[in-house]
Amino acid sequence: MAAETGTPTTLTLKSNDDELFSVVESAAILSVTIRNMVEDGCAGGVIPLVNVDGKTLARVITYMNGISAIPGVGAAAEEEKKKSYRDKFVSDMDFETLADMVLAANYLNMSCLMDAVSAKIARVMEKKSVGWVRRKFGIENDYTPEEEAAVKEEHKWTFEGVETDDDN
Repeated sequence: MAAETGTPTTLTLKSNDDELFSVVESAAILSVTIRNMVEDGCAGGVIPLVNVDGKTLARVITYMNGISAIPGVGAAAEEEKKKSYRDKFVSDMDFETLADMVLAANYLNMSCLMDAVSAKIARVMEKKSVGWVRRKFGIENDYTPEEEAAVKEEHKWTFEGVETDDDN
C-alpha cells in the first residue's frame, strides 16, 4: 500500500538489546536474512535480530542506507562507487568494531559488507606477529616452545617482515 502512495515501505528492526530502528525496505533487503523474512511474510511487525546489538545495528543500517543510495549509473561505474563507499565505511573502524561488524554481516547474510569488513581485518592483521593475533582473537597457544620453534624454523618465510613483540 505504501508503494502506491509513493512512500517507501519501512521496516522496524529490533536489536538484541531492545533498540528499535526504522529502515527503508529497499535498503534493508541488502541483507538476505531480512529479505527472506520479508518474502516469507514474517516482516509485518518488528523484526528481531537477536545476534546484533544496537550499536552495531546502527552501523549496519548506515551501511545499508549508504550503499542503496548510490544510483545505478552503469555496472562498472556503480560498482566502483560502491567499492569506494565500502572502503571509506570501514576505514576508521577499530578492531573490536570490525569484529562486531563481521559477526553482524555473517548473521544478516550480507556478503558485500562481509567482504569489506574481512578485507579491512586482513589489512589490520598484515605483518602482525603470532602473539598479536593470539591476543586479539583470544587464541590459546597450544604449542610447546620446542614445537613453536620448529614451526618457525620450517616456515621462516612466513615470519619475514612481521612486526616484533614479546611473543614473536
